[in-house]
Amino acid sequence: MKALTVRMLSDDLSGAALEDLPKPQPLEGDVLVRVRAASLNYPDLLMTRGEYQFKPALPFVSGLEMSGEVIEASAGCEFSKGERVMGGAKTGAFAEFIALPAQSLRTVPETLSYEEAAAMGAAYHTAYVALVELGGLEPGQTVLIHGASGGVGLAACDLAKALGARVIAATHRADKLEALKRAARPDAAILNTGRFRDEIADLTDGRLCDLVFDPVGGDVFDESTRCVTFGGKLLVVGFVAGRIPEIAVNIPLIKGFSVVGVRAGEYARRFPERGKRIAETLDALANDRKITPHIDSTLPLAKWREAFEAMDRGEIIGKIVLTP
Repeated sequence: MKALTVRMLSDDLSGAALEDLPKPQPLEGDVLVRVRAASLNYPDLLMTRGEYQFKPALPFVSGLEMSGEVIEASAGCEFSKGERVMGGAKTGAFAEFIALPAQSLRTVPETLSYEEAAAMGAAYHTAYVALVELGGLEPGQTVLIHGASGGVGLAACDLAKALGARVIAATHRADKLEALKRAARPDAAILNTGRFRDEIADLTDGRLCDLVFDPVGGDVFDESTRCVTFGGKLLVVGFVAGRIPEIAVNIPLIKGFSVVGVRAGEYARRFPERGKRIAETLDALANDRKITPHIDSTLPLAKWREAFEAMDRGEIIGKIVLTP
């Protein structure tokens, strides 16, 4: 099979290449899946550099999540041959075939294409854990979502709107603002460069935001501490900007807000029943077309480098999907 294999860590993708590898052999309890679509996530890029918190042993096949068709299932497994499934692990999705434990997979919602299913898992799970499980989002609340043009940020916009929130979508790229408005359909969209607190205050009649969803970090986090209302929550999702910010604890004390760390994958591992409930909720929302993953583009796996480089340059609105 063809598979995107990382044999050396590098800053320029020189350690990764599309190779011919043996088709994986499923172990007991595994399901062998023919991959139909796999979506690119920022951790996929970071893992090629050794900059993600999970550092797989070399060599490894890249790719967090996919969707596809069951080829072979272990005896007693809930899935049958030919069934459409979605899911993944931390590696292995950018290949023609993948073998995964049955519990790592779930049935694709009827209304979703393979491409949409591949783009839904990690992004929407992260958004749900952050906004609902940890943020306690309620209808009518105002949510400021940074990195809103990325896969996770756009999923957070989509989910928050579906759950009745007022969404302010934020990006640092002026050239993305109009495309972001079309893709996210927010109540407002802003540039989160410099001092954006006054604009947030104007948009909220001085009340500020109940929740701030921040996968960016750096200066965006610093200014966001001025945008959270009393009793609100600043949700720390990641540090795409590079700088991990610090905060003096008197700031959340005086302003009366919480800083909440979001590790969505770990949340599901520690609380598997909650993780299962989250997946069921998201699938129901998808089946009702209340949420729909936004796909920037679909490329053949042979063009993986083009996809990774576009993500590295920040050119994507939503998700890029690779098809073997």
